[in-house]
Amino acid sequence: MARKSDEIRIRGLRVFAHHGVFEEETRLGQMFVVNATLYTSTRQGGLADCLEDTISYADVCVFLTEYLQRNTWKLLEAAVEHSCRALLLRFPLIHEVELELEKPSAPIPLPFDSVSVCVRRGWHRAFVALGSNMGDKQGYLDGAVDALRADECVRVKRVSSYRVTAPYGGVEQDDFLNAAMEIETLYDPEELLDALHAIEQAARRERLIHWGPRTLDLDVLFYDDLVQDDPTLILPHPDLHNRDFVLGPMAELAPNFVHPVLHKTMKQLLNELPK
Repeated sequence: MARKSDEIRIRGLRVFAHHGVFEEETRLGQMFVVNATLYTSTRQGGLADCLEDTISYADVCVFLTEYLQRNTWKLLEAAVEHSCRALLLRFPLIHEVELELEKPSAPIPLPFDSVSVCVRRGWHRAFVALGSNMGDKQGYLDGAVDALRADECVRVKRVSSYRVTAPYGGVEQDDFLNAAMEIETLYDPEELLDALHAIEQAARRERLIHWGPRTLDLDVLFYDDLVQDDPTLILPHPDLHNRDFVLGPMAELAPNFVHPVLHKTMKQLLNELPK
């Protein structure tokens, strides 16, 4: 997904909170310093000169202060990770955030100015394929869409029409009902795959025969423009350019989306398939 290039910057926000590995840190508390860069589009607010069309940095400061004071973590890494997610969920106009949490009074027996953890997190665009050829096929697909809509770390943007397709892979079985969806997610690719597997398991998916019948099949097709060759997840999906039941829904949702390896649009790939 294209990044929103405008920035709202918050520097030196001081928050007294209770984070740390040692008992006296969580009991007595200490001062922390927050630095944040909010990636968004300020154009609409700038043209209209209207606070409702942009992000209130005052509200962000209050939210971060209250959130860091209301919760306690041992590690700065945990405090930053959870704060980023809470911020992105609370303020929908923030597409991405870079958050740094400084600990000037960290228990280090050496001269130092400060220690900090800084991370960058945001919403990612992904496409997911859906398929079923057992039982209530439409019910399984509808259930998967509803499960993702109920996940706070996922925004379901669009779902393609459902289409009946012949089975793929040479195993004799019933026809499939297939679709695709476009989502935005806070999950990284492996976390998204885990979430999809959990939905499959809830639908009593059994992996008995490769390319065999299944109640529900959910695959990550694309994740931004990421290209990775990992044992658990290959991106883009390695065989999608040969599958009309994937390219059809993808061409419906995003005909001009370009495959980051093949450098062709979904519409082009679909048109190149043997009829």
